[in-house]
Amino acid sequence: MSEIEVVADNLGNNNNNSNALFGKYELGKLLGCGAFAKVYHARDRRTGQSVAVKILNKKKLLANPTLVNNVKREISIMRRLSHPYIVRLHEVMATKGKIFFTMEFVKGGELFNKISKHGRLSEDLARRYFQQLISAVGYCHAHGVYHRDLKPENLLVDENGNLKVTDFGLSALTDQIRPDGLLHTLCGTPAYVAPEILSKKGYEGAKVDVWSCGIILFVLAAGFLPFNDPNVMNMYRKIYRGEYRCPRWMSPDLKRFVSRLLDINPETRITIDEILKDPWFVKGGVKQIKFHHDQDFDKVKEKGEPVVKSLNAFDLISFSSGLDLSGLFAGGGSSIGETERFVLEKSPEKLAEEVEAFAEEEKLRVKKVEEYGFEMEGQNGKFAIGIYISRLNDLLVVVEARRRGGEGDCYKEMWSNKLRVQLERVCDQTPAATVDFS
Repeated sequence: MSEIEVVADNLGNNNNNSNALFGKYELGKLLGCGAFAKVYHARDRRTGQSVAVKILNKKKLLANPTLVNNVKREISIMRRLSHPYIVRLHEVMATKGKIFFTMEFVKGGELFNKISKHGRLSEDLARRYFQQLISAVGYCHAHGVYHRDLKPENLLVDENGNLKVTDFGLSALTDQIRPDGLLHTLCGTPAYVAPEILSKKGYEGAKVDVWSCGIILFVLAAGFLPFNDPNVMNMYRKIYRGEYRCPRWMSPDLKRFVSRLLDINPETRITIDEILKDPWFVKGGVKQIKFHHDQDFDKVKEKGEPVVKSLNAFDLISFSSGLDLSGLFAGGGSSIGETERFVLEKSPEKLAEEVEAFAEEEKLRVKKVEEYGFEMEGQNGKFAIGIYISRLNDLLVVVEARRRGGEGDCYKEMWSNKLRVQLERVCDQTPAATVDFS
């Protein structure tokens, strides 16, 4: 029996159409899958409209409080957003063991795939996509939402060639801003992260989104990343210093515009309002769209449509990597080979001393592999880890922990509960937030 038939049986569907969920959606081919969910193409029987349906295992999700808290926040984000360049969540339904999300189906796939296939885009096409991106991002900011993980992999293109922003799994709301007026959670994707996030002094959500938009525009027009290096620490340093070069085929106006987007000083970086008036941006005209908050969950409930308020899976349609929830499990026990990185304000020499002292206390075998790198094993083979400490700037270092083997419970106890805590304590600070650079 196929998974579709199993799902239909679990729903107690008696309409002799095993592909129809709740009598509404006829499931089609599998589009993608991950540890917690599978995504299918489907047809709405009422309208004939194509949709994407993600089927989640409720038991697996609810077993992780961190994941539940993040998707609860995401629900509060998605109820604010109704925009033609943002993927829409249509409906949420549930049975005892499954949760079902019906989403807007975006036929064209990821913008990233278009760049990979065709290389750089024409300046006019890059401008068109960028105009749509800024329209969506500006709308989000006006509704108190900051995406914080904008990149081509999170931008989809529909059959009409229009952009669709997706994956709000790392987004923040205005109520997460601290009394200093800044956000402090360290998150993002390495090549797209703004320099002020690396500085660990707090940042404005709108300004880091503008930086990421600048990276995206550069990639669209150049066909490659402005900040890139096989060594992740070298890449961080380039970002922190703003070291990049525009290719010769970029027009002078575009180079000037990019330099304002990739200004390493957030105070002087161009704003959304300034972007909307920039000569390069408005060239050829910009389609002005007025948006209304025309859907909230109270209205949905009044219409009688079932809503599960505790969970949302808007990080849906990045099919190339499946359902990647690694950013929502920061700080947990890693699988073998997985890496966790975070920033501390201490000298690498002092942190190296702490690592060596920990190894001696726990009677671990230690091999020094770099100036401030250590590979350790012990606990009768139950624990194996690599610790690599790199200087980011004069004040900050990045600590990278990579699980190399052993047992998961032992790794969590030795690393998460002991060594990491010890490193954070020596810095005389509250626990550092994980930077999801995976």
